[in-house]
Amino acid sequence: MLKLPKEYLDDVLVRFAHHSTAIEGNTLSLTETISIVLYDTVPPSKRSVNLREIYEVKNHEQAFYYVLAELDNSHLLTMTTVRTIHAALTDRLQHDRGQFKSADNAILGAEFQTASAVETPLLMSQWVDHLNDRLEHTQSDDERYLAVSEAHIAFECIHPFSDGNGRTGRMLMNYSLLQHNLPPVVIRSQKKSQYIAYLATQDGKGLSRFIQGEAQEELDRMRRFQNMQDQAVQVKPSGETRQNNKGNTNRCKR
Repeated sequence: MLKLPKEYLDDVLVRFAHHSTAIEGNTLSLTETISIVLYDTVPPSKRSVNLREIYEVKNHEQAFYYVLAELDNSHLLTMTTVRTIHAALTDRLQHDRGQFKSADNAILGAEFQTASAVETPLLMSQWVDHLNDRLEHTQSDDERYLAVSEAHIAFECIHPFSDGNGRTGRMLMNYSLLQHNLPPVVIRSQKKSQYIAYLATQDGKGLSRFIQGEAQEELDRMRRFQNMQDQAVQVKPSGETRQNNKGNTNRCKR
């Protein structure tokens, strides 16, 4: 997995939590999400804040760090991984968190039919095995993006959980990307219609191109945070600033 700066991890976490939930209708702002996720504080607001929306964004923290821990240990994606991510994202929100749907469901506005509850466990087992096998045999990043994109569409078509499928699917997508040293992708809520269109038409190639474009922007952002970390000046306990190799002295502004 890519070695990511701590500040960047905080940055991508809050942006991912904000946009992934906003795609599903969450009304919390990015500023409110930062306060809730990073500082465990609900900022004062003139409007009433829905407790469910707070949990939706806050739950991304435990799901995200579970993903990082699994990848740090080089764990392949498994059925347990999928269920644990869903359970983390829907903590305090669903009584059946981490469990596959027990009744058939549907996607609002979709022209295709989701998998039945009866066939979902087998389909998800096949989904995990197929994705792992396909990624293992990819030869290029283009092939990896296509594999992840088509798997994401297939996941949403199965729609394995009673709720939380979109959030879970996007987290799983980033699991696979990070697993293969590709930058995580934050699908911005402003691009929801474009993203949903790829899912609705099951356009894997289109979604792959879309995700690669977003990943390129994310890679640039990641590098900026890496530059900040590399250029950070260490401060001695006395408050004196260490000199760099050229003998120049800079002071950290706190």
